[in-house]
Amino acid sequence: MVFMKTVIERLRGDAPVFSVEFFPPRDDADEAVLWRSIRELEPYDPAYMSITYGAGGSNRDGTIRSIARVATETTLVPMAHLTAVNHSVAELRNVIGWYAAVGVRNILALRGDPPGDPYGEWVPHPQGLNYAEELVTLVRSLGDFCVGVSVFPYGHPRSVDLDTDTRYVVRKFKAGADFGIAQLFFEAEDFLRLRDRVAAAGCDAPLIPGIMPLTTPRTLRKTIELSGASCPRRLLDRLEPLEGDAKAFRAEGLDVVTELCERLLAEGVPDLHFYTFNRSKATREVVGRLGLVPARA
Repeated sequence: MVFMKTVIERLRGDAPVFSVEFFPPRDDADEAVLWRSIRELEPYDPAYMSITYGAGGSNRDGTIRSIARVATETTLVPMAHLTAVNHSVAELRNVIGWYAAVGVRNILALRGDPPGDPYGEWVPHPQGLNYAEELVTLVRSLGDFCVGVSVFPYGHPRSVDLDTDTRYVVRKFKAGADFGIAQLFFEAEDFLRLRDRVAAAGCDAPLIPGIMPLTTPRTLRKTIELSGASCPRRLLDRLEPLEGDAKAFRAEGLDVVTELCERLLAEGVPDLHFYTFNRSKATREVVGRLGLVPARA
């Protein structure tokens, strides 16, 4: 079997697909958990998999080591995250070159959050970059990469309004980005309105919704934190009464996420990007319910 190597190639099929995201291991125990999940998901043939990039140098070595192992030891299509946080342009060039050397052709180019406080004041490296679009341009200049960027259903925290945010999104695509992955959101309409705004601005690049399986109260709180928006009362009314019953909360949470995904698929999204928390079971359950599992799984 010939495996396609870029995200865009993997999105060109006739049927919707799914992808998965992990975070870098902090120690040997973390690494064992990560690789068990990777191996459990590999037979499901996700369109691609990614590993996040530790802010401020915290887990960057783990990201680089793990993405190289995916590229060389698995059948998965790897996408490497890269941020401008605490990096000079020379250091960024070195990391990008290293990714290319191990066969990684997909990079998610992110400005990144200020270390310690995602909503803190952004301070660029003195020899670094200030905007994600600059990182997109740099990656594009250094090789034949497929480049993704982040997009925000509720607008970037630094954007004064949605129109301004949309202009910045379009600038990233004009700089050479191929696709965008949306930060977490609560309602399908929140993502669909983002897609409509970008399309109305004259950009037809594929946008991919980011999805987190709601298996525990912690994952609900994390979704609220990462979305940067208030959780709809309708959703809280479904989940908050179950916080004392782990099994019931998980069952209802997966129902909520499945319904969200069904609505998105009905609206023609090409890919569902799952944040896994380095566990595979909930993602496998949801993609199985949605019929996204290939016949060979």
